[in-house]
Amino acid sequence: MSNSSNSSSNSSSNRMQVPEAKEAMNRFKMEVASELNVPLKEGYNGNLTSAQNGSVGGEMVRQMIKRQEESMSDNRSSNSSQQ
Repeated sequence: MSNSSNSSSNSSSNRMQVPEAKEAMNRFKMEVASELNVPLKEGYNGNLTSAQNGSVGGEMVRQMIKRQEESMSDNRSSNSSQQ
């Protein structure tokens, strides 16, 4: 496999799975950055450290997992009560 096909497959993994959610994800990212006091702004953020960027991404993942777990738990409880 050539390097060019490798890099194109890597970039495709960064694409939104639901493109319609892009604006909501950007708002979510900005909210999380604000909560963590990371000075994220629209556009170029090359002045931020990898630790700052990583903290935003990590917190986004934690919150998304928590929401999904809560959703799954709610679905399970409502399914149990219907039986």
